[in-house]
Amino acid sequence: MSLTSYRLSDLADKLGVQLILKDGAEDIVINGMNTLEEAGPSELSFLSNPKYAKQLSGTHAGAVIVRAEHAGEVERALVADEPYPVFARALTFFASPQGSFKGISHMSCIDPSAELGEGCTVYPFAYIGPHAVLGKNCVVFPGCYIGENCRIGDGCTLYPNAVLMAGTMLGDSCILQPGAVLGGDGFGFVRTEGGISKIPQIGHVEVGSDVEIGSNAAIDRAALSATVVGDGTRIDNLVQIGHNVRLGKNCLIVSQVGIAGSTHVGDNVTMAGQVGVSGHLNIGSNTTIGPQSGVAKDIAEGKVVSGSPVMEYNSYLRLVTLIPKIPELFKRVARLEKDLGHTPIPAVKTDSSLLTVWNRWMSKMHRK
Repeated sequence: MSLTSYRLSDLADKLGVQLILKDGAEDIVINGMNTLEEAGPSELSFLSNPKYAKQLSGTHAGAVIVRAEHAGEVERALVADEPYPVFARALTFFASPQGSFKGISHMSCIDPSAELGEGCTVYPFAYIGPHAVLGKNCVVFPGCYIGENCRIGDGCTLYPNAVLMAGTMLGDSCILQPGAVLGGDGFGFVRTEGGISKIPQIGHVEVGSDVEIGSNAAIDRAALSATVVGDGTRIDNLVQIGHNVRLGKNCLIVSQVGIAGSTHVGDNVTMAGQVGVSGHLNIGSNTTIGPQSGVAKDIAEGKVVSGSPVMEYNSYLRLVTLIPKIPELFKRVARLEKDLGHTPIPAVKTDSSLLTVWNRWMSKMHRK
C-alpha cells in the first residue's frame, strides 16, 4: 500500500490529461491504484481494453483513466488517448521503493581497491571485489556478488543475490532483479579422446544503459570479446543468453527465451515467451517472434513470425487451423481412393503417424 496521496486534479496535471467530473462529483484524494474490480473509492483505476468496458458500471474506483468515449460512464474520468501508458506513468507516483537501508554496511565485504561513487548504498553481506568501480547512487542488496574489475555506471540497482562475475560492465540506470547472473562461463566444451574438455571463456559481458534484467536470467560471458546487451533492452525472468550474443537496443525478451551463442539480434526486437533461437544467426531489427517459436535460420528486418520451425505469421495461422483437420482429411482421401479403385493410403491411427504428417507439413511450409 502506498503512503503517498494526491488530489485527483493535481494528479491530472502531473499526467497531462483532462479531468472530467460527472454530475457535480467532487475532486477527491487518491492514495493508490487498483483494478476496476478491486479498486476502492480512494483509488485510481484504468480501462485500456474495450472488452472490459462493462466493468465501468460496477466499479467502486474513485476515478478511472479512460478514452473520451467512456468518460461519461464514470463519476470521475481522467481522459487520455491511450490509457495504458498514462496508467503506467501514474504508477510511478505510488510505487514504494524496495528497501530502506542507506549507506555502507559494516557487514558488507568491500575490497580496499574497489571504488564506490558518492551516494552508494551497500547492504549487509554484499561482496565487491578488487578493482571494481561503482558509479554514483548505486544500490547493492544483500547477497550480491560483484567480481574483480567490474564496472557499474551511475544509479544502478542490484537486488538480492544478483551476480556480476569478473569484468562485467553495466551502463547507467540498470536494474538487476534477484538472482540474475551476468558473466558466468559460456557453454564452451569440446569432445576429445579423453572425454569432454572445457574451453576457457576469457571474454566478458557488456550491458548498456537503462537495461532491466529479470530474476534468474543468465547472460554468459563471451569465449572471446564480449556478450553485449544494448541500451534500453528489457530481459524477463529465466532467460538464457549464450556467449558472444549481441542484443540490440530496446529489445523485449520475454520469459524462458533461450538464445544460443554468437547470434546477433537487431534493435527493437520482441521475442515472446519460450522462443528458442539457434546459434550464429542474424535476427533483423523490428522483428517480432511469437511464443514457443523455434528459430533455426536468419530473419529479415521487420518480420512477424511464429511456429517451429519459424515461418511468416499468416502462414503459421493457416497451418495451425489445418492441423486438427489432417486425420479427417486422410479418411476422406482413403474413401475417395477406394471409390476410384485405387489402393488406399494407410489410415492415421497413432500419434507417431500424426507426428510424421506434422513434420511433413512443417517442412513444406518452411520451404515456402
